[in-house]
Amino acid sequence: MTNKYFQHTFKPRFSDTDALGHINNTMVPVWFEGARDDIFKWFTPDLDLTKWRLILAKIDVTFHGQMYYEYDMEVKTCIGRIGGSSFDVFQELWQQGELKASGTAVMVHFNYETQKTEKIPTDIVGKMTEYLKN
Repeated sequence: MTNKYFQHTFKPRFSDTDALGHINNTMVPVWFEGARDDIFKWFTPDLDLTKWRLILAKIDVTFHGQMYYEYDMEVKTCIGRIGGSSFDVFQELWQQGELKASGTAVMVHFNYETQKTEKIPTDIVGKMTEYLKN
């Protein structure tokens, strides 16, 4: 992780658990997506879906440990890579001071009207650079 990252802390819901009493592994990608709002706002400040400029091209998640209902979760989000029209969002999920999961989402700057990718604007690249993973 980098020195500068977005942080999102929340309490898991009872419905996030599985039959074994752990957090269900399907929840991690959902939580990661929810913690990307700060990055989404760089492209669509009001989060108006009629002006949306991003598509998700790929996600991957690595699990490092079991997670439990009764403890708060913390998602740390930074930029893993900056390309011409795409970038990687790197995220870590922590519970009780331990890394429990990490993952990367490949996002693409996309024009839905032309159905083509677009270069990431220079001002947004500048913001991304501040959060670039070491």
